[in-house]
Order: sequence, then C-alpha cells, then structure tokens
Amino acid sequence: MSGKPIVLASRNEHKLRELAEILDRVELLPLPADVELPPEDGATFADNALIKARAAVAATGRPAIADDSGIEAAALGGRPGVRSARYAGPTADDEENLDLLLRELEGQEDRRVAYVCAIALVDPDGAERTFEGRTEGWFTPEPRGSGGFGYDPGFVPDDTGPGDERTMAELPSGEKHAISHRGRAARKLAEALR
Repeated sequence: MSGKPIVLASRNEHKLRELAEILDRVELLPLPADVELPPEDGATFADNALIKARAAVAATGRPAIADDSGIEAAALGGRPGVRSARYAGPTADDEENLDLLLRELEGQEDRRVAYVCAIALVDPDGAERTFEGRTEGWFTPEPRGSGGFGYDPGFVPDDTGPGDERTMAELPSGEKHAISHRGRAARKLAEALR
C-alpha cells in the first residue's frame, strides 16, 4: 500500500489538517462529498474507525484510513469514551461537549483523563489493521487556550512534565503532535506504511 494515495474517511477539518501534518509523506485524499459514512455505533474506538474506513473503501475502491478518538475520565467510569463527539447530544459542537464534561467533573477529586485514538487502515483487498495511541493527563476546572479542538482546552498532558500545566490547546502544534494520542497512532500507521 506504500506510495498509493489514501482516502481519509472524515469530514472533520481539524482531523484532516492534523493528520496531514503528521503523515506528511502520505498523499491523503479527501472523502468525496457524495460518500455517506454509516453511524459510528461500535463498542470501541477501533470498531468505529473500521466502520468508517470500510465504508470509504467500498465507496471509492481506494485504500482508506479513518480514526475514532475521544477522552476517558476516570471519575466517570471512562465516559464519554466512544461517545466523545456526541457527548452533549447528536448535534452538539466541541464547546457544548467540553462544557458538559467540565460540569460533570466539577467537585471531583479524581480529574485523571486519557485521550485515546484508534486509526484503521483498510485496503480494497480486504486487509485491515488498527493502530492505537494514548495520552494520559488530567482535566482543568476551566478551559484554556485557543489551539487544537474538542476537549483540548481542558486537557493537561502528563508528557510535558511536572509543573507544566499547559493544556493541549496551549501547546504549539509540533509539541502537541509529538505527544498526542492521534500523533502516536499516526506514527504507528506511518511506520506500517513504510
């Protein structure tokens, strides 16, 4: 599959930009506008990524990648998890999802969270692989920063070291990609494509 253009099964502009930066030697094609992705009703991030990648392959006949990612809060038993993008409802935006998680963690002693990303790679010949990345951290009581997207303004990664309380939304993109769940999963994918 190395060297072939790959369809990215997503219409999320932030994900498109982030993955294009991380996978800089891979030619990513946008999902054609007429392709409708099926509902993400899998039990795991990998299930949902495979659902989308398979649909993109079926519609285009090209290799495809898709990711599913989200945040898991220890105090909430792993919620929002696979429902991260729709946590505050099916039409909720990033800000509404972030606000709901902030409210639910209010007063919680345990503010530990983890970002999880699964990227699925599906080839027209039926070969399938998944790659997972994980970033541990804690959630702030108030959002900070204007970079990133989703839950980034509340997520402080452990990887930046003790005493560094910058959120993912406050990190420069290169620093964020080096430690992010999506960056980790994408580097595993890039290694497999080589």
